[in-house]
Amino acid sequence: MKIYFAPLEGITNHIFRNTYNEIYGNIDKYFAPFISPSENCPLTPRERKDLVPENNIGINLVPQILCSRSDYFIESAKELQKMGYRELNLNLGCPSGTVCSKTKGAGFLKEPTLLQSFLDDIYSYSESENMKISLKTRLGFQDPEEFYNLLEIFNSFPVSELIVHPRIRTDYYKGEPRKEYFAYALEHSDNPLVYNGNICSVNDHKKLSDSFSVSLDPVMLGRGLITDPSLSGKLKGVTSETDFSKLKRLHDTLYHEYQKIMSPDINVLFKMRELWTYWRVLFEDKDRDIKRLLKAKKYAEYESIVYSVLLTDKS
Repeated sequence: MKIYFAPLEGITNHIFRNTYNEIYGNIDKYFAPFISPSENCPLTPRERKDLVPENNIGINLVPQILCSRSDYFIESAKELQKMGYRELNLNLGCPSGTVCSKTKGAGFLKEPTLLQSFLDDIYSYSESENMKISLKTRLGFQDPEEFYNLLEIFNSFPVSELIVHPRIRTDYYKGEPRKEYFAYALEHSDNPLVYNGNICSVNDHKKLSDSFSVSLDPVMLGRGLITDPSLSGKLKGVTSETDFSKLKRLHDTLYHEYQKIMSPDINVLFKMRELWTYWRVLFEDKDRDIKRLLKAKKYAEYESIVYSVLLTDKS
């Protein structure tokens, strides 16, 4: 089966992608955290550094663009094309209030007429340049029944892959995905489908597949892969257990790589804390130590907890 790694802002940068790919692999496509082009700035220096091919060697990477102006999208696409990219992804799913207030991400879904005009422009460009464009979408902004009209719009374009997160914007990431709407997409989409949402275990994938009477493939995983980095191997049948020795390697490599580019201690620890908010479910018997770790302000304090209590016991 094909597994896609979803973009998580602030986490899945090129340092994380390279480290994960070397230690775990089993990913068919990585999607980069979104870039948000503006007038005269199709790519910021920071975004460019994250996407340049020399920082993503051996990785099948798809840049993701978040915007609601087709001219901005196309200027950004031209820059990415110069870097060698032949596939891009449009973000129609980000539920952030700041993003949605600018008619971007999931906020664009409440303006179907504007969205159709935008897609007219970018797909005219993509077809003239032989560039693939996939869409990552939610069901709608306020009502899941918005999806019926949205799917008709998507069906009128050569979408390389339609990645559906079956929630509306106001759901954020809470509650159960609205599976009946993905089932509708399976019957009515004219474009290839990718499922995204709440796959955190092999059993989750099986239950979802059974509910749709089809084996979900490809799937896009985000939080589930961060929480258990071994999940890609489990889904592909390469491993059956969470590999804590690999988790330690992932942790150590990220920890030391961030130390090379960030200071003081607390800035690196903020990055590690974010990862531990996911990893903590793998250490349910160590919750008290995790809480101490999340408050650590110096390397020495952090390391004493990580290496004497957490990773040493597991690896």
